[in-house]
Amino acid sequence: MRAKTANLYKRKNDVEWRSHEPSRLETFSDAVFAFAVTLIIVSLEVPKTFTELYETLKGTISFAVCFALLFNIWNSQNIFFRRYGLNDSLTVFLNGTLLFTVVIYVYPLKFLAGLVFFDNSYTLNGHPHEMIKAAQTPLLMLIYGLGFTVINVLFCLMYGNAIRHKDELKLTALEIFITKTEIGINLILTIIGIMAILLSWLLPIDYSGQSGVFYMIIPVAYFVWFSYRGRKSRKRFGV
Repeated sequence: MRAKTANLYKRKNDVEWRSHEPSRLETFSDAVFAFAVTLIIVSLEVPKTFTELYETLKGTISFAVCFALLFNIWNSQNIFFRRYGLNDSLTVFLNGTLLFTVVIYVYPLKFLAGLVFFDNSYTLNGHPHEMIKAAQTPLLMLIYGLGFTVINVLFCLMYGNAIRHKDELKLTALEIFITKTEIGINLILTIIGIMAILLSWLLPIDYSGQSGVFYMIIPVAYFVWFSYRGRKSRKRFGV
């Protein structure tokens, strides 16, 4: 998929793509992401009764949300390697840590998505059961927030490492500017994750789950930040 994506990307890039074929590191990364998607699959067995079918279909929306978030992480990682093609020891370490975090992040992500869409209940042997107690909610938000925050910190460090290799990569002034703005958006996402964690512990226990609403700032942050980047790039580079 990485190779096909690179070949289909025909338009002029603001950042030159220095890698068009997946390396062994990227191939391994794809395998890990595939494993992570497997962990969030609604069910591996064909339902034997309509009740089982209904319960399986109830998980479709939460599966779609988890899949979209994992795909976004994969796509961000894919774009990084297409742009810079780095395989130095620090990139390997950071990417390995990213993959480890993604695999650990899957279950809290799946649980939280299920909690949102199943209204804090699941059915076992025809009987409803509570998914989580109110006192456990701050810890759940802490676990999810840590995963979200660490992933964005790792992307910050990966882009920072690309800046460190700017001479070796022969980055243009525009490419350096865009790379720095990628660090900027990931720093903003890191701050959002930290603030959501703090909010979950500062709010009363019965309302700590509402801290998840703080993540709704993310689309606004993207719009504002990349609008700013567009204005600055047009002013400084005419593009």
